[in-house]
Amino acid sequence: MEEQGISAALHTVEEAAVSAANQTVGKVTSGFVSFFRGLLTWENMFKVIGVVLILLFITVVFRLLKKALSKGLATRFDTHQMLLVHKTVHYVYYITVIFYILSVFGVKLSAIWGAAGIAGVALGFAAQTSVSNLISGLFVLSERTMKIGDFISVGGVSGTVDSVGLLSVRIHNTDNQLIRIPNSTIINTNFQNNNFYEERRMNFSISIAYDTDMTLALETLRKVPEMCPTVLKTPASAVWYDGFGDSGINMTLAVWFNPSDLIQTKNDVFISMKKVFDDAGIEIPFSRIDVSILSSAAQ
Repeated sequence: MEEQGISAALHTVEEAAVSAANQTVGKVTSGFVSFFRGLLTWENMFKVIGVVLILLFITVVFRLLKKALSKGLATRFDTHQMLLVHKTVHYVYYITVIFYILSVFGVKLSAIWGAAGIAGVALGFAAQTSVSNLISGLFVLSERTMKIGDFISVGGVSGTVDSVGLLSVRIHNTDNQLIRIPNSTIINTNFQNNNFYEERRMNFSISIAYDTDMTLALETLRKVPEMCPTVLKTPASAVWYDGFGDSGINMTLAVWFNPSDLIQTKNDVFISMKKVFDDAGIEIPFSRIDVSILSSAAQ
């Protein structure tokens, strides 16, 4: 009898649990049905159609803006800079669409801006460097002082530009090592671009012995540019005396060339300078010290 009572009690509990579960499922189902019925009203349908049309309009406007920027900046910006402009337009487009959709569905943008303000204060100190680099990157892009392939020197490092981004510039040095330069460093330090202009000048120094005919030395050194195929005729090369040194008379030869011909020009000029002086019998002195011993009268 006791076992029958326990079994009956368990059966009663099971029936109660099943009944409660069915009631809960029924309430949830009816709630979802009521929710979706509430959405499927003529007012909401017209609202959705309006949202779609406005989004299409925004998309068309941004596409026209992108094409206009591409045509207007094509002659001023290189391919990499135009890619950054297109990315910026895309980011603005996505942000505009997201905020419009949120406003349509009743999300209060003031609350979002308030939360963003609090988050901004919390992250402001940690993001100071990134923000500084971002702002500096806009100045770097607007000044257009470099492009991919240029050889630059910044803050004691030099290399060929691989990419110009909003936060940093990436270069590789002559040892083919990657170097990342923050844009704020480029703005706040001396910057040198060896490829910015089509022509570049370089000075070559050399000394001659003190007993050399100085007029002959000038005429001899002027022959060097004609022997170097990469040296430009315009602007013209120049030769001048640059003072008296410890072991000889200092001379300077200045030549112009295309930046891409740097290595060949240096090799050709040095080889030609040595050759013309050897052919003319002009001595290139090395550092030396003359010691004179003065004898005194015997006391």
